[in-house]
Amino acid sequence: MEKRNKIIYWIATSWLALGMTSTGIVQLLKVKEEVANITQLGYPLYFLTLLGSWKILGVIAVLIPKFKLLKEWAYAGFFFAMSGAIFSQLASGNPVTRIFPSLLLLFLTVVSWYFRPAERTLISVKN
Repeated sequence: MEKRNKIIYWIATSWLALGMTSTGIVQLLKVKEEVANITQLGYPLYFLTLLGSWKILGVIAVLIPKFKLLKEWAYAGFFFAMSGAIFSQLASGNPVTRIFPSLLLLFLTVVSWYFRPAERTLISVKN
C-alpha cells in the first residue's frame, strides 16, 4: 500500500508541477492568448504576473523536501487559484469546456496533497 501511495503521489505531483510551471511561465510571459483570456474574465493585466509568480513559487515549495508549513500554503494556494479559475470561467458565461484545464489542475492538487508522504505533512498520524 505504501509503495502504491508513493507512486500515485509522484505521478500526480509531477503532472501538477508541470502544469503549474507551464501555465505560470505563460502568464509571466503574458502570451497573447492568456492576455485575451484574463482580460475577457475582467481581471487586470498585472494579475498574470501575480498568478504566474505564485505558481512558480508554489511548485518549488511543493517539490522541495522540507518546509512542511510552506507546502500546506502552496497546496492551499493552488486549490484557491484553480477553484477561482473554474468559478471565473463559469461566472463569465464561458462554455463549460473552458474549465477543464483548471479542473484537471485542481484534481491533481487534491490527489498530490492527499497522497503526500508522512515526511511531507505537518502532522503524522501513527496507527
